[in-house]
Formats: sequence, structure tokens, C-alpha cells
Amino acid sequence: MDKSNAKEMTKLAILALEDKKAEDIRVIDISEVSIMADYFIIANGSNRSQIQALSDHVQETLGKAGYELKQAEGYNTANWILLDFGDLIVHIFDKENRLFYNLERIWRDGKIVDKEEL
Repeated sequence: MDKSNAKEMTKLAILALEDKKAEDIRVIDISEVSIMADYFIIANGSNRSQIQALSDHVQETLGKAGYELKQAEGYNTANWILLDFGDLIVHIFDKENRLFYNLERIWRDGKIVDKEEL
């Protein structure tokens, strides 16, 4: 998949997260530091129901646009849901686990991207 598709997918996922009031949405371009994906999105919700709703909405939005979910993990516990769309990986946390796992620090070699840059 070319990077413009990854950008488009990332933009759609951000809109879906914003639509359901996700908090502190961050995008990291990891294309230079990992073959895993081009972009990570990290966001959090305030409770289990909202986190699951965020996950559902991202899957639905990207699915309608023709992007296939390769793998999802953590939905039932909803303290960290991972959605793998190939070139995009979406992480939706509760506040506590987001602070604990601190993916922004782990992936600091990646480039933080403003959604306006997409």
C-alpha cells in the first residue's frame, strides 16, 4: 500500500475518533523506524463503554472506506484496544494504561504528525 493510502486511512480514523470524543489523539509516523506500519494513532477514552465505542466507530468508518481490519486485540477488557489495519495501527487506551505503557516515549524515534499535515 502506498503512503497516500496510509494517510487517507489515518485521516479517516482520526475523524472517527474525534466523532466519538476521544481524548488526546496523537499520530506518530513510524515509517522510517519500523516495517510494522506507517502510522500509529494513540488516543484514550474515559471509560470501557466509550473505549469500545471508539473502537467500533474506527472499524466501521475504515471498513466502509474499504480498509480491512487485519487484527484486533483487547476489546473485551477495553483498557488497551489495538486495531491493526496494516499500514495503520490504532491504539485506544484508558487513561491509566496509556500513562503506564507510554507508547509516545517508546516510539519517540518516530515523527509526531499534526493531523493538518496529513
